[in-house]
Amino acid sequence: GCAMASPCYLGWDFSTQQLKVIAIDEQLRVIYEDNVLFDKDLPEFKTQGGVYIHSDRLTVTSPVLMWVKALDMILEKMKSSGFNFSQVRALSGAGQQHGSVYWKKGSIQILKNASSELPLHQSLKGCFSVSNSPIWMDSSTASQCSALEEAVGGAQHLASITGSRAYERFTGNQIAKIYSQNPEVYKQTERISLVSSFAASLFLGTYAPIDYSDGSGMNLLQIWEKVWSKSCLEACAPGLEERLGCPVPSHSVLGTISPYYSQRYGFSPDCKIVAFTGDNPASLAGMRLQEGDIAISLGTSDTLFLWIHEPTPALEGHILCNPVDSQTYMALLCFKNGSLMRERIRDDCASGSWDEFSKALSSTVAGNNGNLGFYFDVMEITPEAVGIHRFNRDNQKVSGFPKEVEIRALIEGQFMAKRIHAEKLGYKVCK
Repeated sequence: GCAMASPCYLGWDFSTQQLKVIAIDEQLRVIYEDNVLFDKDLPEFKTQGGVYIHSDRLTVTSPVLMWVKALDMILEKMKSSGFNFSQVRALSGAGQQHGSVYWKKGSIQILKNASSELPLHQSLKGCFSVSNSPIWMDSSTASQCSALEEAVGGAQHLASITGSRAYERFTGNQIAKIYSQNPEVYKQTERISLVSSFAASLFLGTYAPIDYSDGSGMNLLQIWEKVWSKSCLEACAPGLEERLGCPVPSHSVLGTISPYYSQRYGFSPDCKIVAFTGDNPASLAGMRLQEGDIAISLGTSDTLFLWIHEPTPALEGHILCNPVDSQTYMALLCFKNGSLMRERIRDDCASGSWDEFSKALSSTVAGNNGNLGFYFDVMEITPEAVGIHRFNRDNQKVSGFPKEVEIRALIEGQFMAKRIHAEKLGYKVCK
């Protein structure tokens, strides 16, 4: 490549179903994009949606070598398309939150000295003491969650320390399960990474630290002091602190790229590796949220992202360290009854048409003349409730609304709930 090539930056996304890469120039313009779909492009791992759902229907894992092989594959694709690696000044990335990777004793030497003659997955194939990594879809750790909450004096107290009550997908509880079921495997483990810090480690050629923001999704980090909580660590597994390493700010420069990549792909030896973080914190950074901003992702589940100065952790929702500004926080709230609920009311009240739905909405007044509804087809997360509950202007429960009243009650109810729960976590609506 020509030495005058203009600088660019790589962003990686190690998500559940695929590995994605994007290159941007200094004006933030996308100049290259590629992806590897785990099911389709790596069929030898036999995943479905990038995962294995085990026979208990609760345990959900992904093969860690699949992620390494996907990286080899996407780099080879970039190379054969003529991508100029020497112009990459820095790279960073995101990983699906909460998932964990278990490095076997002695692996750091193999990682540091990987031969550039071989694809990385061949060098690393003996490096993992747990070959299938638990991921965010796993819900098999109910007993570990109860034990953790009990050990620190209850769910609210755990939330006050770590930003969330105990969740089955959170990494501390997953580690506790591995320790209690396979103490020998745990003993053989020298380092435990999140998916994000594992991905950063592949580029760094040594163990990358966990960042504050993704680290806040573990039930282990004291979000105020940014250090591991001794009582949480002890409740999960012995000798856990040395296996986790020291957490760092999410925007830390961890070092330069491993010589493996310069030799094999022509990266500049000066290419910087910036700490990777979780997919949710990365969304907050990517949407360029600022103080007082709120972002809402309207999906199968509705997710709220908030930038918060003085959080009040609650039994619902999550407080994480803010990836852009380590002195502030981000809050995450998830609502299960999102677009599927809206689609059902659209089908019932607007003949399945969004146009009709919008017309009905505009034909009614803000505040819906005091008519109010709560719409939960499935058990809601925030709050824990189910069913459809309608109230008229006199606060009397009613069995139904006219179609256009129903439509406005649904939309207003969903957004009022979002505001109320956001304020409970410390969000202030700035006038």
